[in-house]
Order: sequence, then structure tokens, then C-alpha cells
Amino acid sequence: MKGIPFLSKTVFSRIKNVRFDALRRLPARFFHSHFWRVTRRNPVASGAMLGIIALWIFCLPSPLFKAPYSVVLEDHEGRLLGARIANDGQWRFPQVDSVPYRYAACVVAFEDKRFYQHFGVDPISMGRAVWLNLTRRKVVSGGSTLTMQVIRMSRGNPGRTIWEKSIEMWMATRLEAGVSKRSILEYYASHAPYGGNVVGLEAASWRFYGKNPALLTWAEAATLAVLPNSPALIHPGRNRNALLQKRNRLLERLRDQGTLSATQCELAQLEPLPEAPLPLPQSAPHLLDKFALQNKTQHRFRSTLHEDLQIRLNEILRRRQEVYRGNEIHNLAAVVIDVPSGAVLAYAGNVPGAGKAHGESVDVLTAPRSTGSILKPYLYALALESGDILPNSLLHDVPTQLGQYKPENYYETYDGAVPAKRALIRSLNVPFVLLLQQYGLERFHFNLQRLGLSTITKSPDHYGLSLILGGAEAKLLDVTNTYACMARELGSFYDRDGRYYDKDWRPPHFLYTATQNDKPGKLQLSKTPKILSAGAIWYTFEAMREVERPNSAGEWELFRAARPIAWKTGTSFGFRDAWAAGVTPQYAVGVWVGNADGEGRPGLLGVDMAAPVLFEIFAQLDDNQRWFEMPYDDMTQMPVCRQSGQRAADWCDQDSMWIPKSCLKAAACTNHQLLHLDPTGQWQVNSECEAPQNIQHQPWFVLPPIEEYFFKNKNPEYKTPPPFRSDCAGAQLSASATPMQLIYPKHAARIYVPIDLDGKLSSTIFQVAHRKKDVEIHWHLDGEYLGSTKTFHQMPLQPPVGKHELVLVDQDGYRLNQQFEILGK
Repeated sequence: MKGIPFLSKTVFSRIKNVRFDALRRLPARFFHSHFWRVTRRNPVASGAMLGIIALWIFCLPSPLFKAPYSVVLEDHEGRLLGARIANDGQWRFPQVDSVPYRYAACVVAFEDKRFYQHFGVDPISMGRAVWLNLTRRKVVSGGSTLTMQVIRMSRGNPGRTIWEKSIEMWMATRLEAGVSKRSILEYYASHAPYGGNVVGLEAASWRFYGKNPALLTWAEAATLAVLPNSPALIHPGRNRNALLQKRNRLLERLRDQGTLSATQCELAQLEPLPEAPLPLPQSAPHLLDKFALQNKTQHRFRSTLHEDLQIRLNEILRRRQEVYRGNEIHNLAAVVIDVPSGAVLAYAGNVPGAGKAHGESVDVLTAPRSTGSILKPYLYALALESGDILPNSLLHDVPTQLGQYKPENYYETYDGAVPAKRALIRSLNVPFVLLLQQYGLERFHFNLQRLGLSTITKSPDHYGLSLILGGAEAKLLDVTNTYACMARELGSFYDRDGRYYDKDWRPPHFLYTATQNDKPGKLQLSKTPKILSAGAIWYTFEAMREVERPNSAGEWELFRAARPIAWKTGTSFGFRDAWAAGVTPQYAVGVWVGNADGEGRPGLLGVDMAAPVLFEIFAQLDDNQRWFEMPYDDMTQMPVCRQSGQRAADWCDQDSMWIPKSCLKAAACTNHQLLHLDPTGQWQVNSECEAPQNIQHQPWFVLPPIEEYFFKNKNPEYKTPPPFRSDCAGAQLSASATPMQLIYPKHAARIYVPIDLDGKLSSTIFQVAHRKKDVEIHWHLDGEYLGSTKTFHQMPLQPPVGKHELVLVDQDGYRLNQQFEILGK
């Protein structure tokens, strides 16, 4: 066989499919030894006979049917979620792998009652057909078996002639020899015509009854069994009496042969006929399109989706869209992922009914959109992992100018210094921009790619520090799956004895398999996490549980869900994208609200538009409301400064706190200093102006002047360090005693000033913070005295384009110099 590849691959593959047991039904003398003697004596006849046998063996095409099929999407239990019409305009579902008992009984009783006894041709039926046609001098009956009808359909239903009938009989015997009766029924059920553009039992069952063929009643199965007999004349939309009579006669035949009882037959005959064809389900059209584009050869996809959840999700989005479109917001998208397995349970790429004019066909789940603040938890977790911060480390929250980039908080208010956890809870912009600068833009960019954000493809410099505030685009599916991966790793930490599994970080999957979870005994576990440790993830989720939202007055209020959920929202620049993502030990949910064409709308905020949808979806999920266990094996107790949240130094009030082990490399607190005070405690002194035995040493929580300026307004308990006594000249010039700091401009800033309508440069507000409440500060620009301020140190200036120097001198003689450059058009 090796020397004849054609024979080995083609001929042999067909010969081996012949069921030779069927040949035993032929006359036994055909195989008598006398036959072989005759063959040797008559080589011509023998050759002719072998040619006929070869022709018989190879008479069937492979595959038998080459018609295009519809693309079909099913849920995890095989329930229909949607379908796309075949390329030839027919609703023709892929071939079924089983035929329901009721339909099989009906079609055999109606079409071919000796189907299980004959070998492809029924001599009795054929003889009866010939007799009727001759006696009535017209074609009354064809005598075709189900097998012959399958052959006829596979050949495109050619004209009814004696020659064509002979070919059908010839090929039918070959089909019977090669496949089982069950397979022949499957061929017939999958390709029988049902009128209009409906082909096959499965498509007909859904179009006429809106159900799976396995759920058909006896009356429904009988109706579909008689339809292919004359699909052009007998159709549910017309000739209903003829169809009803045929169906009832078939039911009576089933009763007479004992398949149905008299009562069953009578009840079945009372059932009505179907009305006009029903539309097929379209519960997940975007996922269906996704499968169809990715795999051109497969036509039936069993997904991981749950039909009931998918329908409820679509209804939630449709109901919300009815409300939001009053503000010209037309599109919503949402996804639900099962955390342990990574299976997608519900997939709504866009709200049903948005319309073509509003981009209904756009799959927003896989479309890159501006992220807003949805990535902040990633930076918080990564900074914990690297030891750059502790959970409550103070972050800078002051007006900031970074080159030409000026980040601002939502309400343009500042805390001066804010615990990292609180900054995440309140989604403050400035602290996270400065944290990104501290953590490293390149490192964050690299780790976002490792977390699974597939759209972060450009260089770090392209995004800049705005990366954390929506300067990049991401897919809702990627964002939601990243939170699912974090939850999977944390949720499995104790089940794996405090070890990690690299494949916890994997893309979501959509195709159903019998075993969704990895088997614990086969996992290759490690003591080192791939990206994030369990401790860093746990603290991140704890902060996300306590998300706060701003009210109309600019204050912050705690916003708790009815069940424990770690969640985060985001709003892109220009109010174009509203995001919300949430996670529990069992589920991860992502929501997007906006317009597919990118049009921004006032009030399109993640917390107001996307978050309510998120919580409504979670309310539909069967969750036991448990929460993640604290991963003590990945944590250690460490003393931290109570006020700064940083690793304890020598001079601070300390608390013991469980922290991720990765935070052991965090730097010690720099906000606590040991101040040297005079006996009254009102002045700072040193050995040059006070006897050492009279100096008292006191730990003090000290913030830089600019942070202190904002911090003490919201923290009345904060105590400004005492000033230096006047006779301790020069001591106040030390770094720890710096009393004055510029709020704007900071560093050697380059300031772009727009041109007003009168053609002149606009004013720029310069601002300074000072430790002393009522101190007087004198302002100088390029050597020219401008004036003085007291209490509120702000001054609008209009310096010309070019480089300048600002000099500030307070009443105690402290001097502050700052160079800057004005840019203009």
C-alpha cells in the first residue's frame, strides 16, 4: 500500500467504509466457488464485472452533501443562541448527529415503512409504483425509499426520469452498504426541504415552533414529517387544510401500528398548526460573528455562554438604553466571566436594538476605547508588589505641572497628602500620576502588556504619564479578564498551599469543553508569582470594595454594593466612554456605556452610567456572597507609622500591620522628624542658641509646605512645626525647615499661555504656600518688585513670551527663586 499512495488514501478509504455484512443479503451463489472458476475462464466478463463493482464502490461523492450551511451558535447545554443564514440564502443548519425518536417514527411511517428492512431499494414499493403509474398512465408514485431520497437531495433534486431513478437506486444500495440506518436518517433530517428557504429538521423546528427538535410533540413531529413530501404546495402559511389532513392521517397511522395510544392520537390531532415562520434567536450576535470570522470551516459552535443569563443581560442593557438614549447615549456592552474557569458566561458586544445608525453591529467588547481611570487598581497593585508603597502610604496630592501636562482631580480640589488606599477609593488623578512617575512609566507600560492588555502596543513615550488617566486604549474584554485573572490567583492561593500557577493569567475562553477547570494534580506550581502576589491583589480588592463617589457638592461619600464586590469605574476624556468593572471570587463583570462612533455626551460618567448597570448584572448572578480570604502566607506583620502609613522610622507613633511580603523592601518613613524645641515648646532651637540641657527633643509629623498648605485645611489635627527662634539665625535655612514652596509654577516650568480675543497673552495665576498663616510675602519678577500678599498668596501675572525668574521673599527673609518660560503663539 505504501507504494500506491492514491490507492492507500482514496481507494482504500472508500473500500473500508463498505459494510460487507450488507453484501451477505445478496444471493449466496454469487460468492460460490463456481464463480471464481467462471471468472478465470471469462476474463472479459470478469473485467467488466470488476469494473461494475468498482463503479459501485466509488459512485458516492465525498462528502455526500456539499451545500453551504448556516453558522449556528449554542450555549453550554446546546440551546440555540443564534444563527447566520447560509451563503445560498437558505436556513440550513449543519448536519445533526442524532434524530429525535418522535420525528424518526413519524418520517419512517410516512415515507418508508420498510426502511429498516430493505437495502436501499424497496422492491415492494417500487413494484407498486410501477403498477400504479402504468394503470393510470401518469406518474402517481415514485416508490422512493428514504435512502433514495437522500441520494436525490445530494444530487440537487434532478428531474424525475427513469434514468435518474436508476441512478438513485444504484447509489442508494452503495449508501446502505457504507453507513448505518441511523446515519441515513440524519442525512435526510438535515437536508429535507420544508418550504421557502428552510432546509432541514433543525431549522424547520426553530422557524415553525421556536424550539429544539428534541422537544417536538407528536403533532409537531408529524407536521414536519409530512412537509418535505410537497414543500412547495403544503406550507404552514397556506393550504392549511391539506396539511392538517395529512398530519392527522399520519397520526392515525401511528395509532394503528401501536406507536401512539388512542388518547395520544386524539390529543395530538387537537394541536394547532404553526403560524407564520418565527425569527430565529439572536441572543449573542457579536460572538456568533466572531466565531464565523475565526473559523471558516466549522459551522456549529457550542459556547460557554448560559442562555438564561445571556437573555437577562440583553434585557438589562436594552432597558438601560431606553433611559440613556434621552441623552443621546445609544450603545452599551457587557461581559460576564466565570473566575475559576475563565469561561465567558454572557457576551453582549452591543445593546440589542441600537440600530444601524448608531453602530449596533460594532462589537464594543473587542473595540479599543479610552480607558479613563479603570487602570488605576493595576498601578496600585504593581506599586505594592514592587514595594514602592505600602497600602496606606501617603501620596502627593497638590497642583502639579509636568512639562506641558497638568493633571487635575475631578473637582480640582487637593488634599496635599492622601493615603494610597484612599487615593484609589476616591480615584484621585494627581496622586496616581505622581505615583506613576515614581513607579516608572516604562515599567508600568511593560507590566500592562503582561497583565493582558493587548492594545498597549505603542511606546511608553507615546502615552506619557497620561497613560494612567486614559491616555491609552483598551478592550473591555481585556480589562474584565485581567480582574478575573487577579481574582483567580487570589481565590486559589490557599487551595494550592500558598503557591502560584502561571496559567491563572490566561485569556478568557468561549468554546465549551467537558472539563473547564485544570486538574490540581497536574499543575506546575511555583512559590513565586508571575506578575502579582496574593497579598498585593488582596489589598487592591479591599480598596476597591470601598469605592467612594463624589456628590454635587464635591464631597465624597461611601458607595457600598449590596454584596461584597471589588469594583472600579472610569470616564474617558471628553465624556466619550463610561467604564465599570467588578469582581468577586466567582464572577468578573465589565460594562461600557457610550456611543460607538465616539461622540461624547455631558454626564457620561462611569460612576453614574456604567456602575448601576454593573450592580444590576451582579444581582442576576447566583453568588454565595463569600469574600476572598486574607492570604496570610503571603503577608507579614510590620510596624508602620500611624500618620504616614509608611514603614516605621525611629520617630513616629507605630501600628503593627499585615502587609504583603513584597512590601518589606519599602523605604522607611521620611515624614517624621525629630525636632529640637526650647523649654516652652514654642520654638525650634539648636545648640548655638540654647543650652543642650534645656533642649527637648520631640518627634513631629512634617509635610513639605505645599502639601501642608492643602493638608491642614482638611486635617485640623495637623500641627505645623514651630518656627525657629529669632536668635537661632541660619537654622531656618535647613532643608527640614523650608517654610515656603511654590504651588505653581513648580520646577523650571514651560508655560503655554493662550492669546485672548484682544490679541494679548492671558494672565497666569502664580501661587505659593507658606507654613505661617499670616506671613507677608514680597513678589519680584525679573528684578522688578510686583507687590506683596498676605494669608492668600496668589498673583495673576502676564509675563511676555520668553524666560523669566520669579523671586519670593517672606518677612523673615527667607528667599525662594524659580525660573520658568512662557510659550505663546
